[in-house]
Amino acid sequence: MDRKAYCVSIVAECEGMVPSVFDEKGRPVLFATQREAELEIADCLMTRLQELIEGEREFEDAITVEEFVMEVEVLPDGSIIDSDGNRF
Repeated sequence: MDRKAYCVSIVAECEGMVPSVFDEKGRPVLFATQREAELEIADCLMTRLQELIEGEREFEDAITVEEFVMEVEVLPDGSIIDSDGNRF
């Protein structure tokens, strides 16, 4: 039985929409709700802003948010499929 989950993604030049947050085994990190995934993006943004304040990051890099939340289906084998049918 497939289940719905969410992952943080980006648009890669050659690959299109792809997950961007991975666990220690190289698998996309999945979130149970859209809100949890959004909070992950917000946490990363806050880190980048702190790095800007500390002089470790440029302004444009700190404020640019390329990540977005992508809804996926989780298959029984643990792989995921996005709305375009791409399997990760």
